[in-house]
Parts: sequence; structure tokens; C-alpha cells
Amino acid sequence: MKTEQQYFEESTSMKEYMDAMSQLKEQSFAIYESFELPEDAAFIEKLKNANVHILAITEDWCGDAMINNPIIRKVAEAADVEIRTALRDADTDLIDRYLTNGGRAIPMYLVLNEAGEVITTWGPRAPQLQQLVTDLRATLPDKEDPSFEEAQKAVYENMRGQYVNDSKLWGYVYEDFKNKVSTAI
Repeated sequence: MKTEQQYFEESTSMKEYMDAMSQLKEQSFAIYESFELPEDAAFIEKLKNANVHILAITEDWCGDAMINNPIIRKVAEAADVEIRTALRDADTDLIDRYLTNGGRAIPMYLVLNEAGEVITTWGPRAPQLQQLVTDLRATLPDKEDPSFEEAQKAVYENMRGQYVNDSKLWGYVYEDFKNKVSTAI
């Protein structure tokens, strides 16, 4: 069985991954280009000095990856931390180690130390985004309802639109990631 460090070594950089995206690329780059890191020199310096690297388990069709990847990439770049990507569906052995409520929810970020050991994880979404998703899903009809698929598609489109256009949501991602990682480094 491959270690997380081996997955990291075999993976592509977040930059290469985002450049090669075939879905949600425009939205991801809109966030990447618009998101400005908060003035938080202490966290960035702490992260830089922690001598860690990050492996993101992701897919380009994922709305949560669309918002999280650009933000976490900006954090990693500011701290000079290498961030790479492993595709969830290419090898499910990795994501199966990090299930969320029994599911293969992504993105999932693994923060590894110098020895390649996972010291913390973060993902798939900040609590405030989870509440948004829960609230939007509550508006859906029953799965047996003939209008369910169309309604679900509209909910996801609405959610992705909020992810791209509401910079307050970006702040939630940043703060939750920062808080989780800060306790581990």
C-alpha cells in the first residue's frame, strides 16, 4: 500500500492541475485571481517555518474543490509550501483513508511533515459552507420526485455561483483552514 508521501511524490503541482482543468476552470481561476490573503503574517510565517507540504485530493468537477483549491493554493504560495494534487477517482485507496461521514467527499487536504507523515487534514468544506449546502439541499424535493434531478442541478448551479461571487465565503475557507492547520504545526 502506498504511503501519503508516495502519493505526494507521484502527483502534480496544484498549478499544473489548475492549468489543465477541463471543468470549472474559469470559476476556479476567477476565485484565484480575486482572492486576497488577509493580512496574517504570523500564520503565514508559522506555516513557512513548519516545513510541511500539502497533498490535495481533488477532482475538477467538484464545486467544493472549485472554491477551496484556489484559496489553499494562495496560502501555500504565500508560505512557500509545496502543494500537489491527487485525483480522487484515479486511485480510491487514498481517499478511502479519509472518508467524511462514510463518503469520499472532496477536496481533502493532507498536511504532511518532513517525514511524510500526515499531521492534520482539512476538508471538504468550512462549516459555514456546509450550512449553506445543507440549507440549499433542504429546498430539494424527494429523490423520487420527477423534478428532483432538475432541481438538484439548479441548486448546485446556485451554490457554485455563490462560491464564485461571495468573497465572504472565501474568508470562511481561509479561516477554517488556518485554524485547523495552526493547531497542528
